[in-house]
Amino acid sequence: MDHLKKFFRQISLRSKLVALMSGLMILGIVATAWGTSYTLQSTLMQQIDSDLAANSGPLMNSMLQLNQQNSSSTQPSNTDTVRLLRFNGSIRTPDGSVYYALPTASQADTPQIPALTLAQVQELENRSLDIPGTASGSDGWRMKAFALADNSGYMTIALPLNQAKDTIEQATASIMFTGMLSTLIMSMIAYGATSRAFRPLIRVERTAAAIAAGDLSRRVEDFPPETEVGRLSHSLNAMLAHIEQAFRGRAMSERKMRQFIQDASHELRTPLVTIRGYSELYRQGGIKEPEHIAQAMGRIENEAKRMGQLVEDLLTLARLDEQRPLDVTPVDLLLLASDAVEDAKVSAPDRVVRLIGIDEGPPRSAPTRGDEARLRQVVANLMTNAMRYTPAGSPIEVAVGVLPVIDGRSDSVLAIRDHGPGISEADAKRVFERFYRADTSRQRETGGTGLGLAIVAAIAAQHDGSVRLTNTDGGGATMSIHLPHVPFEPLDGPESDMDDDDGSPLETRNVKGTDAEKSSTPENDGARGIISWTKDKGSKK
Repeated sequence: MDHLKKFFRQISLRSKLVALMSGLMILGIVATAWGTSYTLQSTLMQQIDSDLAANSGPLMNSMLQLNQQNSSSTQPSNTDTVRLLRFNGSIRTPDGSVYYALPTASQADTPQIPALTLAQVQELENRSLDIPGTASGSDGWRMKAFALADNSGYMTIALPLNQAKDTIEQATASIMFTGMLSTLIMSMIAYGATSRAFRPLIRVERTAAAIAAGDLSRRVEDFPPETEVGRLSHSLNAMLAHIEQAFRGRAMSERKMRQFIQDASHELRTPLVTIRGYSELYRQGGIKEPEHIAQAMGRIENEAKRMGQLVEDLLTLARLDEQRPLDVTPVDLLLLASDAVEDAKVSAPDRVVRLIGIDEGPPRSAPTRGDEARLRQVVANLMTNAMRYTPAGSPIEVAVGVLPVIDGRSDSVLAIRDHGPGISEADAKRVFERFYRADTSRQRETGGTGLGLAIVAAIAAQHDGSVRLTNTDGGGATMSIHLPHVPFEPLDGPESDMDDDDGSPLETRNVKGTDAEKSSTPENDGARGIISWTKDKGSKK
């Protein structure tokens, strides 16, 4: 059984279909031949029965006449002889004894008429009987028995079945021969038709083989979508597109991972080499003067801090890559911008840092939803980047606001504009890549790891937002983070429920004043009172 199953599995689908169609045709031919044979036999038997019934009366009269002629030595006419040669007839007594038997032209085969009594004949009610013949290989005879009118006996009349059976056999053989010939011709036609119908599948198979060999760029030929092959080709092409995209993504991910490991190793190696060099120099006695020792220790400390910052940034990116869930709460970008400006004024009091609106007017609330700690990290990274790579005296503006609805979406935006040397077009395309530096030596001098903007881009993407780089009018670069605008639902009125440290609403901060004359005063000088502005873009006090 297993060998048979294996054999059938090895047969091609085309051959199976042709064999199935041929088998069904043969079954149909056999059924047709059997039905035709049965119908023809019934028809011929009815004709024989009708012939027997129609000739029973004349045959009886002829036999009585022949009996009288034999008694008087008178020969029957040739016409009567020829007409009676077809039948086998006899007149019998009530007990079945032969009273008179009609002579036949040939004694090679005669019917074996059973010895019936008159009562049995009357029970037959003129039904026909199939009886055997005396000759070997006889096809048998068809017989009827009729009681005489005076019940003095009965007569039998029979016809041979050889002609009827020959007719049936010839008809059956003709049907079978014609059917088999038709089956052969139709099988050849079916094989050609299925071969033609399977050509698209063969092309699909060849394309799939090429793809399996590694050519993922190949695609299956498009066929009409109403056909099975068309639906198959469409599904295969869709699957191949996903597979190619997955392989391309995996290859790109592997390349990025290799590059990331190389860059991380290189970045970690640089501070380690510095630390190791100063340590070995000190151990070997190359540094003896106190001021030189202090300088070496300072360099070691700075490189250790840089290495620690690099490791911290790497851990941050690793956590972002894991897509850990965010602690999402309502966040106002105005609050983050205000805090960033205040922090900048404390850390760099010599800079002019202004908080303005996105439209150059007064800053307004820019509500969204997100992880406040992550978003603060974004603002801090952008602010640090702007302060680190611009001249000390250049101003910085922090713009915040809500953009109009575009394509059904409105964004809350926080932008940090600097007026430094700016970023070239070539570098602008890669600044958000990990470890990319527009000026490697300068970044190392300023302590950058090359991961700050990559972290910003990753956090923005997690918040369904984006970070964009544009040129500042007059020179410089503008980094802006765009997040979905999600208005807050007030709890106790139209005012915001986000309060200042002293409990007052955010709208009352003097960093967000609404009067043109608003400025810093002695009583509000501090982290939140050192920024003032006027309607003509404000000025630092």
